[in-house]
Amino acid sequence: MEILKGTIKELTMKSVELGEEILLLIYLPANFSPLFKYSLLIAQDGRDYFQLGRIGRLADEYLFEREIEKLIIVGISYKDVEDRRRKYHPAGNQNQAYIRFLAHELVPYLDKEFPTYHMGSTRALIGDSLGATVSLMTALHYPHTFGKVILQSPFVDEQVLGLVENFTETELLEIYHIVGNQETEVQMTNGKTSNFLTPNRKLSSIIKNKSITYFYEVFDGNHTWTYWQPDLKRALKMMF
Repeated sequence: MEILKGTIKELTMKSVELGEEILLLIYLPANFSPLFKYSLLIAQDGRDYFQLGRIGRLADEYLFEREIEKLIIVGISYKDVEDRRRKYHPAGNQNQAYIRFLAHELVPYLDKEFPTYHMGSTRALIGDSLGATVSLMTALHYPHTFGKVILQSPFVDEQVLGLVENFTETELLEIYHIVGNQETEVQMTNGKTSNFLTPNRKLSSIIKNKSITYFYEVFDGNHTWTYWQPDLKRALKMMF
């Protein structure tokens, strides 16, 4: 039997927090019906997850085989590397506003537009690199809104470690976390290189000391979609 394909449509929504229009890519499953309820997966670097991660195709396959629960995937696009850094980086000047946008604007909008479960345990955030960082920060700030987070090679600094260290609502959160053993000299957008592996290991040991449902793996590879894309198969299955 041929696998039925879902549809991906573009929507824009006005964000008061950010003072701009935000472009969303919305994946609806092939047999989408407003009579059913759906879990939500919200992806930073949205276009990358659809194009490089081929996440829509993967969802088609899993939903067709009934290997994951009914799912709507929302990709949030960034304009350019500067825009991405402003919103995703812990020190970015729009970082806090972007986190508020996700919790206070995007979720109510999606819950209104689509037949979603209105529960944190059915909403996941996903991101790679800085997109993973802002996903984790958002889930730590709003664990009642986002109960799951998928981290692919997150950028980790002292601020992120501190947020995890001080996080107390551990029973609300489920974390999936991978990083590559070759991520010791990652090329940053500012031209510098950074060691991702060591701070990720530190992050992992802090999470392990808390009662958070947690999966962690160091894969054999570097900071690229070559490794993140195949990993999505396991991540989606584990989280949904």
